[in-house]
Formats: sequence, structure tokens, C-alpha cells
Amino acid sequence: MSGVTVRDVPAQEFIDAYAQFLQRQGKLEVPAYVELVKTSASNEMPPQDQEGWFYKRAASVARHVYLRKQVGVGKLNKLYGGAKNRGFRPAKHFDASGSVNRRVVQALEKIGVLEASSKGGRKISENGQRDLDRIAAQTSEALVEGDDEEDEE
Repeated sequence: MSGVTVRDVPAQEFIDAYAQFLQRQGKLEVPAYVELVKTSASNEMPPQDQEGWFYKRAASVARHVYLRKQVGVGKLNKLYGGAKNRGFRPAKHFDASGSVNRRVVQALEKIGVLEASSKGGRKISENGQRDLDRIAAQTSEALVEGDDEEDEE
């Protein structure tokens, strides 16, 4: 199935598949603090998925950069931030942790998925685009096979 891109595949299925690919590959540099850190000031607890949340964040960041021309860490902080529960006061937006997003971007840049953009921020590299499109094609084929099996039942 040629010509399938990341845009053609549902986001969650692609992110799960690419996170599994990154975890199997074992090249992504995971910081030591992933078991302790909260991902945003608006969160009360660290992520419940202790094993793979960093890989899922990396897959999500790679997809986000793929869909746009270039993205900086500040935009990622705003994207992954959320509303903080401030008790009886109205909720307010808090950005996500810049350290986590910076480490994700640096790790993806180190394995060749992202590269520095001349205008600032990061953009998807040619190798990264090829990898993401390949994973998207595999995910699309798996979804089509899953639909065929459901139709037979």
C-alpha cells in the first residue's frame, strides 16, 4: 500500500505503533528521571505508564512536527500543557514541562528523526519522514486487515 502518510492514519494508532517501534529499536535516549517527574505543572501525579510514557511522548512529538513545518519547545509546552485545578478559583492554563519536551526533542534529533530548522525550532528530517511514513503504512495495513477480520465474523 504505497502513498500512505501519517495524515492518513488515525493519530492514536500511529502514536502507539511508533512508540512501540522506538521502544523495540532501543536507540532513543531516555533520561533517568522518567519515573519521578510530572509532565506538567497542572498535573498532580506523574504518568501512570512508568515504562512507555516517554516513548509515547516522543512519538507524539514526531507526529506533531511531521504535520507542521517547524516546531519549537515553547509550542510543545503549550500543546502538552493543560488546565490546573486551583480549588474554588477558575481553572487556568499551565504549560507543560519544558525539560521533558526539550529532552524528547534532543533524543529525536540524536537518532535522526528531527533536525534544526534554519528559521528556529526543529523540523522533520528526510530519514525521519521516511520512517514515519513506513510506520504509517504498516499501521494502515494492520487497520485494514483488522477491518476485514471483523467483516468476516
